[in-house]
Amino acid sequence: MHAHLDLHAHAFFSSLGRLVDSPYTAIMTITVLAIAISLASVFYIAVANLQQLAGNLEASNQISLFLRDDISEASARKFAENIRGNPAVQEVKLITKNQALEEFQTFSGFGEAIKALEKNPLPIVIQVLPKNTLEDGLELEKLLNTFKQAVEVDFAQMDMQWIKRLQSIMELARRGSTVLSLLLGVAVLFVTGNTIRLELHKRREEVVIAKLVGATNSFIQRPFLYSGFWIGFFAGVAAWFIVAVMMLIVKQPIEELSGLYEGDFHMLFLSYSETAALLFISSLLSVLSAWAVLNYQLHKLKPE
Repeated sequence: MHAHLDLHAHAFFSSLGRLVDSPYTAIMTITVLAIAISLASVFYIAVANLQQLAGNLEASNQISLFLRDDISEASARKFAENIRGNPAVQEVKLITKNQALEEFQTFSGFGEAIKALEKNPLPIVIQVLPKNTLEDGLELEKLLNTFKQAVEVDFAQMDMQWIKRLQSIMELARRGSTVLSLLLGVAVLFVTGNTIRLELHKRREEVVIAKLVGATNSFIQRPFLYSGFWIGFFAGVAAWFIVAVMMLIVKQPIEELSGLYEGDFHMLFLSYSETAALLFISSLLSVLSAWAVLNYQLHKLKPE
């Protein structure tokens, strides 16, 4: 067991030393991989920030229930409590006639005209904020139709078309990010595989001699697999720095723009778990690519 671990440790550090011995090739390969991985990561973060922004927009996706004029305030409060018990509802707000009149007088500019009326013409309004309004449009329509059929409701209003458009944009962004990540992942496989193939070709005589003295394919593969690991790992680290710099460049302008619209939007970065996943995936892709190339090349390589 100690001898086996010593062989792995030797291959692990010797593969790193070989990368250091050829810095130009290593830096070029790692840079290309880092750019590909960072592009996939940037699109992932962009979708995450878009989802955060869309989540903030959910507050505007309220269903407004205008109650019948003969519904008393007590009945309206009881109806609002029943709505709060609905599992599809996140928040309920009751606006009485007097509250609606005060808001109208304050913001409409027709305060004096309203005072001339003998009776408050505004109805009681219940504002309902559904859960997951950007994820399930069919359930949202069912909820709206349920409110329309309630005897207390005179009119229910919600801009369903706007929500459907936003849902389509979010789904398009998610699928686009997934497709791009897959394509860039394939690019990582090919670039790493080609790098390992060239390294194997450069060390062909060494591999042939090792085979002649009885070395197994797994023994020969070991340093090349560790080389693939180091390439993928350093590419993941470089990609993280590229993403961090790009996000820091756009962070302040975006948050200033959000502030101008009285928003509370803060840019999301890669979390600790997402950073670990980035390094793991980049290293794993490189090792898998190296393993596939080595299996193919070593079976073709026969000592004469």
